[in-house]
Amino acid sequence: MPGAVILEYYNVNVGVFSYTDDRISLVPVDVPEKVVETYRQALNTRVVKASIVGTPLLGIFIAGNNNGVILPYTVSPKEYEFFSQLFGNVAVLPSKMTAVGNIVLANDYAALIHPELSDEAARVIRETLEVEVYRGTIAGIPTVGSVAVVTNRGLLVTPNASEEELRFLEKIFNVEGDTGTVNRGGVYVKVGIVCNSYGAVVGRDTTGIELANIERALGIMEEVRGGGRGEDVSG
Repeated sequence: MPGAVILEYYNVNVGVFSYTDDRISLVPVDVPEKVVETYRQALNTRVVKASIVGTPLLGIFIAGNNNGVILPYTVSPKEYEFFSQLFGNVAVLPSKMTAVGNIVLANDYAALIHPELSDEAARVIRETLEVEVYRGTIAGIPTVGSVAVVTNRGLLVTPNASEEELRFLEKIFNVEGDTGTVNRGGVYVKVGIVCNSYGAVVGRDTTGIELANIERALGIMEEVRGGGRGEDVSG
């Protein structure tokens, strides 16, 4: 069943190696089937093994929502075709900034993007994801996708964000949320979590208190638990 899962795989940085929307989750090609099943159950999605720019860094190089996916200009033609067949609506970001997952924060209501992205890049994001696009920073950090995660049910933001910033993000994304950390105090929250409207997978160092806050901020009330603090899955 969907819920919040603590995953031990690769290292604590599950958000670096994973991408998900509400239908499809991407994981690296060498993920064991036990881990694939954990993603499937926690996120309630189809799980597909993939690579991007010849690497397993799916969460770094991909951003999107349930309407579409944005890829970096360094994506290969073969990878572009693969993701097009998988997601349907795919676009390449016209920017030399390749860490798309770190410079675009989006759900089905809005996208917050790196303030230095061009008008053309903003247009591509707006038309592909079918959302209103805002430029800005979070806690003074322009890589907004690295310090927050958002779904259609909730929002988790670095604790360095101000109350005013949190309220602004809640307004544009049309969700309620909260500040918090992952992996025992990590403020770059995207690094340690991959999430959608149904659940979340978080890094193995995430504490019970952090997990409870993540579940509350993201609106995840149904949990997959083992030993009292989520399911610990070793790869």
